[in-house]
Amino acid sequence: MVEFWTLMAFIPAGLALNLSPGADMMFCLGLGLRSGPKAAIAASAGISTGGMVHVLLAGLGLGAAVAAMPWLFDVIRWLGVAYLLYLAWGALRAGPVRGAKVQATGMRKAFMDGMIVNLMNPKVILFVLAFVPQFVDPAQGSILGQFLIFGLVLAVGGMVINGGVGVFAGTLGQRLTGPRFARGLGWVSAGIFTALAARLAVLERA
Repeated sequence: MVEFWTLMAFIPAGLALNLSPGADMMFCLGLGLRSGPKAAIAASAGISTGGMVHVLLAGLGLGAAVAAMPWLFDVIRWLGVAYLLYLAWGALRAGPVRGAKVQATGMRKAFMDGMIVNLMNPKVILFVLAFVPQFVDPAQGSILGQFLIFGLVLAVGGMVINGGVGVFAGTLGQRLTGPRFARGLGWVSAGIFTALAARLAVLERA
């Protein structure tokens, strides 16, 4: 379905993109600081799942609707801004998560938060439409199948890299104890989420 050498060319290109600091990496960094390494891994998995949804939509041609209708782009974008600000407020109120029981519940929420934040970034589907088709060859069969294969490469690479950043941040956060550090981590996490909201708010379509 995908020619071998095309896939071999796509993998390093995809990894280079995954390694570039962006909103997903910063989200995992902030969540790792606040909620620990396990929550960061769950958030990274959620982000990758959201990325696969974007790839599926792009492969089905629905991404063209986002590219063609500015109002749809803006609706999704402002929903994302609102959700990130909601997460920032939650970080200020809750501080870092502690305790096995709380962390287990937090992992499910972290997965959903990561997926929602990714889905509420319309730039992702536009990026997929700009990048992935460069490697798609209609002569190799199903275009949707090729989109999904390339999307899986991006999703796995992103999960490993973003998860690694989150685990590092989470490990650092767990070593900082005391109410003063807890409050500081809450402010740092809230600051990261607020910065991501501001970045999304000024995002341009092109």
